[in-house]
Amino acid sequence: MVATVRCDEIANEKFGCLTSDPEWLELENSVQSGSVQGFGKKLGYIVDVHMQEYDKEAVYFDEAVRKAKRQVLESRILNLVQPAFLKVLSYLRSKALEKFKTDLNLSLESGKGFAASVRESTESSLNEFDQGCADAVIKQADWDYSKMLEKVRRDIEDHAVSVRERKLSELTSHAKEKLRKALVEPVESLFDAASRTTWESIRNLYKRETEAILPEFLNNLSGFEMESAVSEGMVSKLRDYARSIVENKAKEEANKVLMHMKERFTTVFSHDKDSMPRVWTGKEDVRAIAKDARSSALKLMSVLAVIRWDDKPDRIENILTSTLLDSPVESKSSSASSDPLASTTWEEVHPMHTLVTPAQCKSLWKQFKSETEFTITQAVTTQQAHKRANGGMPPPWAMVAIAILGFNEIMTLLRNPFYLFLLFVGYLVAKALAVQLDIGREFQNGMVPGIISVSAKLLPSMQNLLRKVATDQQQQEGQQQQQQQGQQQRPQGQQHHPQAAAEAPEPQPPLLLSPNSSMRELRRLHMPPSPVRRSLSSPSHSSPPSPLASPRKVAEDQKPRRAVEPENESSTAYSIV
Repeated sequence: MVATVRCDEIANEKFGCLTSDPEWLELENSVQSGSVQGFGKKLGYIVDVHMQEYDKEAVYFDEAVRKAKRQVLESRILNLVQPAFLKVLSYLRSKALEKFKTDLNLSLESGKGFAASVRESTESSLNEFDQGCADAVIKQADWDYSKMLEKVRRDIEDHAVSVRERKLSELTSHAKEKLRKALVEPVESLFDAASRTTWESIRNLYKRETEAILPEFLNNLSGFEMESAVSEGMVSKLRDYARSIVENKAKEEANKVLMHMKERFTTVFSHDKDSMPRVWTGKEDVRAIAKDARSSALKLMSVLAVIRWDDKPDRIENILTSTLLDSPVESKSSSASSDPLASTTWEEVHPMHTLVTPAQCKSLWKQFKSETEFTITQAVTTQQAHKRANGGMPPPWAMVAIAILGFNEIMTLLRNPFYLFLLFVGYLVAKALAVQLDIGREFQNGMVPGIISVSAKLLPSMQNLLRKVATDQQQQEGQQQQQQQGQQQRPQGQQHHPQAAAEAPEPQPPLLLSPNSSMRELRRLHMPPSPVRRSLSSPSHSSPPSPLASPRKVAEDQKPRRAVEPENESSTAYSIV
């Protein structure tokens, strides 16, 4: 009884000493902070010290009681330090998983296969975890960490599976992106230039791109060490994805088949064989050109009607041509059974591969014809307008008849040039009046209002034209008188300066003037001085008026000379005269 009481007291005392031991408290804090280097040795030493102190003090008591109490003390101590041990295992577990992730990423970046990288990284991480657990175990306890090891293995496997799925998804997405880029735009361009060989070109494109991309994808899968059935299944899914790209693009273009048909019709109808814009001069066969353009649009619709993954020929184009193009007018007595387009499926074509049904083709063709009829009508109208514009001259037979019947009049004009002169003068006067009156603008409102307006303005326009001729005549005569006076004064100056007279340049011959030159310059250079001009004097060079002159003459001489009007339509008409 004394041994039992005394051993209990000693055991309680040593347990209390352990709970307040600075070394133990420091080790426990280190475990909480994650520093576990040498945990097993340190913890074993602390437990050993306190157990030996118990043995020293309880050595004189009953051996059976001493050992029993010692086991109780040791159990209490192990229960106290076991949470710290489990904390160390948890830290080692996290460390092993992080090491696996790091090693796996480095191994994959180096180009090593995924399966081999997972094996090496798993083995390295588990070995490190096992060493850490062995270092954390103390000799006083028989702690088992196999369950924690299994947890670490599961963590590594789960992470490896997630990385594997992510890598496979990246490879698949990359392959799909390459297939999409390699097929979408080329297929779209092939549909834009649809012809009889379009689907053959699409099949060749599909085969070429899949044979270039899928083997590379299969080679990348070899690093995952997958079963052949699984890898072949993934390749098959990619092949189906490539087919779906083509089919979806075909469906998208089939939904816009009417727009493509109108674009094709416009291209063929409005451009020649050299892709140059067509000019409707009246020599083109609009009917034949329109038929070719519609035939080209019909071929495009036959290409987009169904999906053709095999080389099996079909009669879709022939049916559409014979039904819609060759026989555009439907007979009212024709029954639905005799119409090959009165159906929702094509012969020998799977319904899943049908993009535009026969009934839809018929409806689209009607809409297409109604929307392109205006273009054909506009071309015909342009041809007629061109013919009318180029039909102002009489036909050749009429010109020959005029020459034969008017031979006498023509010879009369040739024998008497005075008639030609009068005809030429009359033409100039008529041209000047037409320009001044602006005949084209007057007749814009109609024939009768134009005739009335021209009749009202004809006489004032002729008076204005004659007034301008008289005014300009006076101005020209004044300039000629000034030149004559200068020539009379020049000999007197030459008597005093014979050398200057010798060096004086010879008068230049008159020059030809442009059509825009004024009548004043034309008369000054090409007409002799008028006698009337000698009797007049210029305001700048003439002498002052004589006192014996009449007041009217003096007043006229003192009037400022009229300034030359700027060139406008009236002066242009006058210049023509």
